[in-house]
Amino acid sequence: MWKEGNLPHNKLLYANEAVVPEDLIEYVVDKQSFLIFAEALRQDREESDAIESKNPSSPFNSAALGWNNGSIESFLEAAIAWADDTNFGELRLKGVSQWRLFAEFLLAGKQYE
Repeated sequence: MWKEGNLPHNKLLYANEAVVPEDLIEYVVDKQSFLIFAEALRQDREESDAIESKNPSSPFNSAALGWNNGSIESFLEAAIAWADDTNFGELRLKGVSQWRLFAEFLLAGKQYE
């Protein structure tokens, strides 16, 4: 796996090798690594939509790839709820960069209920 500050080049996100946002988040330390993470999250959502269009999940379960919040409204509501409930990850994320905190905020939009 990649070491902090040694992320794969952004072009890897366009290769056949899947890069999962959950695998990248701990390596977000600056603007470049944040943008790589954000692109992986975007591609993850795109892939989830493609899977769902072919084989929809039950409305009582998460969508493909663990997406709990499909609209921008529910995505932001979940991210804000995570930030409020955890004081922006205060206990688990103490001392991480602001870029990492924002990446965690976005990931919470995907997963938090």
